[in-house]
Amino acid sequence: QVQLVESGGGLVQAGGSLKLSCAASGRTFSSYDMAWFRQAPGKEREPVAVISWSGGRTYYTDSMKGRFTISRDNAKNTVYLQMNSLKPEDTAVYYCAANRGPLGGLSDYVPRYWGQGTQVTVSS
Repeated sequence: QVQLVESGGGLVQAGGSLKLSCAASGRTFSSYDMAWFRQAPGKEREPVAVISWSGGRTYYTDSMKGRFTISRDNAKNTVYLQMNSLKPEDTAVYYCAANRGPLGGLSDYVPRYWGQGTQVTVSS
């Protein structure tokens, strides 16, 4: 069992930055591939990025490549999402997710555990 708690969301102007954090419980965090998803109002939840258990591999949805960076600190049981050059269309609830591999890529990732989400609002 893994419990995930996101933080760091908030209101930011277009062009600004935010860094989300997801703290995981348990001693097996380092064995999980971790991901960020988001869900905008009226839209389906979509993947943002995934990082392998070691941090050695990362995958991004094309529209976020170059603006968002996923990282992790296994010593702190935490995964991060650095978001730069934010746009109003990035407004969504951002969710942290966890599952064990094998990790084939972002499209293959099926979360087993979810966090409760953190709201990100980007004003124009």
